[in-house]
Amino acid sequence: MSKIAVVYWSGTGNTEMMAEACAEGAKEGGNDVTLAEVSSFSPADAANYDGLMFGCPAMGAEVLEESTFEPFFMETEAFLENKPVALFGSYGWGGGAWMEDWAQRTRNDGAKLFGSGLAVENTPDSSALDECKSLGRDFAAQL
Repeated sequence: MSKIAVVYWSGTGNTEMMAEACAEGAKEGGNDVTLAEVSSFSPADAANYDGLMFGCPAMGAEVLEESTFEPFFMETEAFLENKPVALFGSYGWGGGAWMEDWAQRTRNDGAKLFGSGLAVENTPDSSALDECKSLGRDFAAQL
């Protein structure tokens, strides 16, 4: 059994829905899963988990949310060396370049990135939520 944190920021509820589905999938194997909105999770807490799943939508010019999530992630990067990490989030414009940038940044931090990040356009439908659940389940299975 692994200890997994699913940490997210959501402005419209889309990424929150994705986080809940990821957490549900990760729990299927009997794992200990913490679902946390970013403001209730300390960057130092990352060291206490076997794996981390981060969710943030694209904002502005295809960047992470700048006032809450970006400062949190910058602090958390110090704890990502050799840590299994999965990324997810929603976007409403552009082609998802923020996810590609975030994935590369996470790899550069030394994290063991699972996949290349799951990006969903606008509100996740049932198919997208199934993808999120699969992401959580598959991520947990490889820990």
